[in-house]
Amino acid sequence: MSTSDVFQLVLIGLSQGCGYALVAIGFVFIYRATEVVNFAHGEIMMFGAFVVLTFAEFWGFGFWFGAALGLLTMAAMGYLLDMFVMRRMIGENQASVFILTVAIGLILKAAAGMIWGFSPQMMNSPFQGQVELGGIVIGTDRLAIIVGTLVVCVLLWAFFSRTRVGLAMQAASQNQLAAYYSRVPVRRLVSVIWAIAALVAALAGILMAPITQIDTEMSMFGIKAIAGAVVGGFGSIPGALIGCLIIGVSEPFLDYFYPPLKGVYAYIILLVVLFVRPEGLIPQTYQKKV
Repeated sequence: MSTSDVFQLVLIGLSQGCGYALVAIGFVFIYRATEVVNFAHGEIMMFGAFVVLTFAEFWGFGFWFGAALGLLTMAAMGYLLDMFVMRRMIGENQASVFILTVAIGLILKAAAGMIWGFSPQMMNSPFQGQVELGGIVIGTDRLAIIVGTLVVCVLLWAFFSRTRVGLAMQAASQNQLAAYYSRVPVRRLVSVIWAIAALVAALAGILMAPITQIDTEMSMFGIKAIAGAVVGGFGSIPGALIGCLIIGVSEPFLDYFYPPLKGVYAYIILLVVLFVRPEGLIPQTYQKKV
């Protein structure tokens, strides 16, 4: 393997890892705020991609306006999902919540198939094309995923660390009871977190669409995002980013050297990390209090 091939695979892996990371960010946000493991997050990403496809292509609004409408629609969907469904599960056992999130994912997947069909569909994207960097050719769609992930991470960091709403969300996620007695609207903030998570997941679907096409099987990215979150440290946002990047960069090389196991290397990495370091690479640094 030449040096240019190595760099080519690294860039491909970075773009895959960034796609996983965008999904994992929302997954970890929800877990830290509510201790709910949302196994429907991959389906939310997939459904968001279909919604954007509808606005942009089927209804003729164009990519940018269609993407904006789709993201806002998914944010509203996430907010309402928490308000009318997940909020009613407060105090229930984890098994019931797990079954509910799995059921929501299956419903979204079936609904997407009935509405848009099960065949892969293409979405015209302004990121289609190629860029050559020192003999390395990479698609602008993959560069868009990397840049988009960096921008989202910076914006979310600024929001959660520099705004009153973001600081209130952090307080509510660490100690809901104390936040409630401090007159922080905990329930409303949790719904906003679900909205942000759904929006970021839909953005991941938009950025991944030119590479993977849009179909109901896109939801499998959610499983790999969960694997990345566990590898990095369950509940740790920096850990989720690192874990997803490790899986994303490792996959192209492992697929190249041993293709028969293509598609399952993320879970092999997960098992290895759990055996060596069960708490993940960067575990949570605080004990959650509710």
